[in-house]
Amino acid sequence: MLLKTLDKYILKKFIGTFIFSILLIICVVVIFDISEKIDNFIHASMREIIFDHYLNFIPFFANKLSPLFAFISVIFFTSKMATRYETVAILSSGITYRRFLRPYVIGAGGIALTSLYLSHFVIPKANRHKQAFEDKYINQHYQTMARNIHRQLDKNTVIYMESYSDGDKRCNRFTLEKIKNFQQYYMLSADGIQWDTAKKKWIAYNYYERIAHSDSSQKNSAKRYTEELKFGQQKEIDINFKPIDMGRIESKVEIMTYPELKKFIADETEKGSSGIERFEVENYMRTAFPFSTFILTIIGVCISSRRVRGGIGLHLAMGLLLAASYMLFSQVSSTFAINGLMHPLIAVWIPNFLYGGIAFYLYRTAQK
Repeated sequence: MLLKTLDKYILKKFIGTFIFSILLIICVVVIFDISEKIDNFIHASMREIIFDHYLNFIPFFANKLSPLFAFISVIFFTSKMATRYETVAILSSGITYRRFLRPYVIGAGGIALTSLYLSHFVIPKANRHKQAFEDKYINQHYQTMARNIHRQLDKNTVIYMESYSDGDKRCNRFTLEKIKNFQQYYMLSADGIQWDTAKKKWIAYNYYERIAHSDSSQKNSAKRYTEELKFGQQKEIDINFKPIDMGRIESKVEIMTYPELKKFIADETEKGSSGIERFEVENYMRTAFPFSTFILTIIGVCISSRRVRGGIGLHLAMGLLLAASYMLFSQVSSTFAINGLMHPLIAVWIPNFLYGGIAFYLYRTAQK
């Protein structure tokens, strides 16, 4: 499909206005962020502030606001075109409204595809550096304060711990149980376990093990079990549990790429873990959110292509009201899914379907 003069004209205005508005808001946000965190930045080097924090913070922020600013950009320059009777001249020349929308859809597609790639692959990796910087200089080494923690690692394995220290990567009062056919066949109890960063394994201290052996020769009567007890000062244990599993839920969600997030959800589902709705919402949102760029762009064109009394101001007011309601509805539906009141896939896509219907209605009733 070759781009015509009209396509190039509208695309140039669309992308130019979008980039300018994003850069402008980023500059404002960075200035406010510096003023808020200046006390924390005193201990960091200039290289860390620029490369570890802001170069990783800017893509995250720009991507988060890309559908909204694509929407604002469309309303802004299309309203100016309508005020100057350019849209009237274009549509009066025999060009259909559907053909008029083509460059807008192309521009929205470019923004949406870029946002999709950033959300799934680039930003999660950037968030790892950003969070490491924030934990070091702003959050002052985040510590997990949870106590009496229970985790199911798989269908047959459960662990318990009295407390966990993120700084030391140590679990206190640790117990590991393995159960099969409703019978406990292995238990390890220790004063604590320590993560060995070199071996990537947990080391148990002051432990004892209880191993149950069944007598397989007893076929016609109830099986008999014998117990074996072992004691020791130190032992390596190999379990599907790592210090990152004790991190903040928000941190774990933000730093996982699409393949990592899919694998994590599958693993946690197999374990029977609770609270995975937040991860499912994030996984679906990374796709649904860029798609909203198409919907908001079409709504923006249909609202602003008609010349009305009040000009850009009225168009912006109407557009921002619709955009704000979309963001609010999206947040509310996601909250329902996280709390288990709605399936995550349905909750994430409901706003797009609803506002897609509004976009279709505005398209059908737009001045042609």
